[in-house]
Amino acid sequence: MKLNRAIKIRLYPNQAQEKMLNKTFGCCRFIYNKMLEERIKGYEELKGDNQ
Repeated sequence: MKLNRAIKIRLYPNQAQEKMLNKTFGCCRFIYNKMLEERIKGYEELKGDNQ
């Protein structure tokens, strides 16, 4: 049996830290969405191939 655990941590960043976190998470979101788009595109291209 696999057991998943999580720890929730509350952050209280100052204004400069909040700006940096927003910038970092924005970049991460962009890269994730770009790679997801590439994966979907690759799947669509190979979907019709029955080799």
